[in-house]
Amino acid sequence: MDELELLFDIARTFDKHVELRSALGPLLSLLEVRAGLTRGMVTLLDRSSGLLKIEEAYGLLPEEKQRGVYRLGEGMVGRVFETGIAVTVPDLSRETHFLNRAKNRTRADMEGLTYYCVPIGSGGITGTLSAERRILDEDPEARMAADKAFLEKVSSIIADSAKLRERIAEETFRLHRSGEEGITRDQSVGRILSGSEILGTSNAMRGVYEMLCRVAPSDASVLITGESGTGKELIAVEIHRLSKRVKAPLVKVNCAAIPEGLIESELFGHERGAFTGADKLRKGRFEMAHGGSLFLDEIGDLSPQVQVKLLRVLQERELERVGGNATIKVDVRLITATNRNLEEEVASGRFREDLYYRLNVFPLQIPPLRERKSDIILLADYFAEKYADKNGKRIKRISTPAIDLLTSYSWPGNVRELENAIERGVILSRDQVIHSYDLPPSLQSAVSTNTKPTTTLEAALSRLEKELIVEALKIACGNRAAAARQLGITERQMGLRVRHYGINWRLYRSTIM
Repeated sequence: MDELELLFDIARTFDKHVELRSALGPLLSLLEVRAGLTRGMVTLLDRSSGLLKIEEAYGLLPEEKQRGVYRLGEGMVGRVFETGIAVTVPDLSRETHFLNRAKNRTRADMEGLTYYCVPIGSGGITGTLSAERRILDEDPEARMAADKAFLEKVSSIIADSAKLRERIAEETFRLHRSGEEGITRDQSVGRILSGSEILGTSNAMRGVYEMLCRVAPSDASVLITGESGTGKELIAVEIHRLSKRVKAPLVKVNCAAIPEGLIESELFGHERGAFTGADKLRKGRFEMAHGGSLFLDEIGDLSPQVQVKLLRVLQERELERVGGNATIKVDVRLITATNRNLEEEVASGRFREDLYYRLNVFPLQIPPLRERKSDIILLADYFAEKYADKNGKRIKRISTPAIDLLTSYSWPGNVRELENAIERGVILSRDQVIHSYDLPPSLQSAVSTNTKPTTTLEAALSRLEKELIVEALKIACGNRAAAARQLGITERQMGLRVRHYGINWRLYRSTIM
């Protein structure tokens, strides 16, 4: 079970990293910390030179790593790469080859150390994985066999990850060469999921991915709409990442977070002396985003005055800084987002109609989390792993009752609320499991908290009726006729209810109003 858990964590390590090379360091760290295999090293074939190069080495000195280039058949690594056969070398202190190459290690240091080297790949060998262990077991041969088998499984994971990334790179290159015409729905999803922070495989999100892939290569203005917490900023980042402006900056501005008096200066810049405190020239966000993209979040919060200036920039592609007269040309792709209904804002006069149509060239609606229920567990697993790493904890799973709570909740705060709930669960977890009672109270149900109704509806209504009658008698100082008028019933109905509930109305005669 420990080995299976470690292999699962290794596989997840590769899933978290877009580039294969960035995952190798965490992999070798896991081998040393969890498996006791030290001085791990991964070499990969450099196809341009035909040489094996050390891509990552755990425990080697920097100069040793830089020197790590192997030719076909050279040394143990080169021979394993050439033959495709794994090797195990017990007691390195007896091996001249290792003693000659060892730096800062004596024969005593290498005594009892066993060296393993296994090929990476099956059909075509792409590299090698090697590591060492000082074996103290009573049965060293069994330990060596187990280590070799384990490293072969790890090398298989590396090979599969390498092949997957090669296929993604080839598909991306092919799509780039062939243009955007004819891109299928699945190809669009594949392009988004590769290297993106966006998670979701539901039909609702697949529709978003497809539209995103179609608009990203253009320079059209995009208006992203959706409820708060749905991930509109991530969509904006993805549009920029897949656009031809990707090498230029993406500048982000939250219009709701900047005071109304400063938003104009923030967007368009200001000249020195334009207003009190403007002691030097300052470029605005439009100038900073020149050649790239500008993301304006909460665009519905802009004041009418700033809306007019923004409309001019969109129409003329030029602006003047606050307090300045010089006209500055800008080349910016505008991406905006809002959780408001801008059509209603236009109808009420709070948002300019001409600006709305300028921004709404390509609308993109992000579905709320309640409409993509199948993504909840995927997102929960991602956030659990994220905050477990951040807090130095280990979370193995989310319990079934907790999953039931997550999938039955309506999530008015969408993905942001889910992220906060999982972060709380990670912090409160004591046994590497997120339980239902670790989640926020707002998610809890009557079953999970054992707070089911303990009375019938009829009994609850009777209790409320009695309380209202007693209160009315107190206010009327025991006058049943006045209390009946206050409650909107007849004196006869009041008398029947007083007798039914056994209320001693005389007690309230002396009550002072």
